Amino acid sequence: MALDAQDIANRSAAAMWADDKASPALGMDLVSVGPGRAVLAMRVRETMVNGLDVCHGGFIFTLADSACAFASNSYNQRALLQSGQITLLAPARAGMRLIATASERLRADRNGIYDVSVTSEAGETIAEFRGHIRVVPGTLISLG
Repeated sequence: MALDAQDIANRSAAAMWADDKASPALGMDLVSVGPGRAVLAMRVRETMVNGLDVCHGGFIFTLADSACAFASNSYNQRALLQSGQITLLAPARAGMRLIATASERLRADRNGIYDVSVTSEAGETIAEFRGHIRVVPGTLISLG
């Protein structure tokens, strides 16, 4: 039985999630995944805020990076972030649920560009992230 693109994305995400120790430890949830896209969410904990009482930018970067990873690995090809740039636009505070929505901008041969928008549940844009990925040898799941 041949798998369609959505099945491959779902199975690839399940394989990634099973081996991911960091994302669940930070309280991230995989909301949805599809070919070239993914949505992850994370609630900002008290232990994630800095001395200015806002979420440390590193946690927001990690959420965006994780969404980029699930989107870029959705084709059952192993893809790694080569570079990522984040622009923090608004503060995130303890208790806020952040939603990172990753979408493929370009996929060509072994390279890709993915944009991630991090918003609050209320829809306020918290950050914008752009990731450049590189496909490396190997797969996440067996298609046989």
